[in-house]
Amino acid sequence: MAIFSVYVVNKAGGLVYQLDHYAPRAEAEKTFGFPLDLALKVHDERVVVAFGQRDGIRGIKFVVLADPRQAGIDSLLRKIYEIYSDFALKNPFYSLEMPIRCELFDQNLKLALEVAEKAGPFGPGP
Repeated sequence: MAIFSVYVVNKAGGLVYQLDHYAPRAEAEKTFGFPLDLALKVHDERVVVAFGQRDGIRGIKFVVLADPRQAGIDSLLRKIYEIYSDFALKNPFYSLEMPIRCELFDQNLKLALEVAEKAGPFGPGP
């Protein structure tokens, strides 16, 4: 299973964080538009991407692009929200609506993605 990318979008629709976690072997064409219309070109019927999104506080959106067979995307989105709350919002140097530049946020997000890929869900779903 694979988690391809994580995006954090502010309430104005601006991208404040992007992490490309996994580069698929086959190139897929990606077209992004506002408000996050997503079009993917399937190559050899191998690259199929699930679209997960969770509304956060004050209009912040968390978006995860993952393989549809990946288990626990809802739990992962909740974990990303928790990481955002703990490491971005509690950072005295972070301003809302601004790009997230926090090393602890990066480290914990990468760790959460690795755990999600290996173990599946973080806990019980909703």
